[in-house]
Amino acid sequence: MNQQPFAINTNTVPWEFLPVPFLNSELPVKTCLTCPDTGMMIWKLRYPAGFTTVEHWHKCAHGMYVLEGHLVTSQGEFGPGNFVWFPEESVMFHGARADNDVLVLFITNKAFDIHFVEEEGKP
Repeated sequence: MNQQPFAINTNTVPWEFLPVPFLNSELPVKTCLTCPDTGMMIWKLRYPAGFTTVEHWHKCAHGMYVLEGHLVTSQGEFGPGNFVWFPEESVMFHGARADNDVLVLFITNKAFDIHFVEEEGKP
């Protein structure tokens, strides 16, 4: 891995789109970091108003730090400044309230994957 410090201005980096075929949708993300050694990654992620995932799980643990809006999750609703952590293989859903987009910093502990309960069952 590159051992040099770096900075990314996420206000000027263009949005990429993460496909979510199971939901026939895609989510806007800005990649801040992907570690080639561990697969750990950090995204700036936006859930549009009213978008919520269905029950799913990941082989990776992940956290979301709420930057703007309100994050709706299986664990409750969280506003700006809250950090929510989901352990590996925990079943969850998350997204935005109907009245606002939510912007989060999305962090995984290893490579990102997603498994929908309706499609693959629980872990």
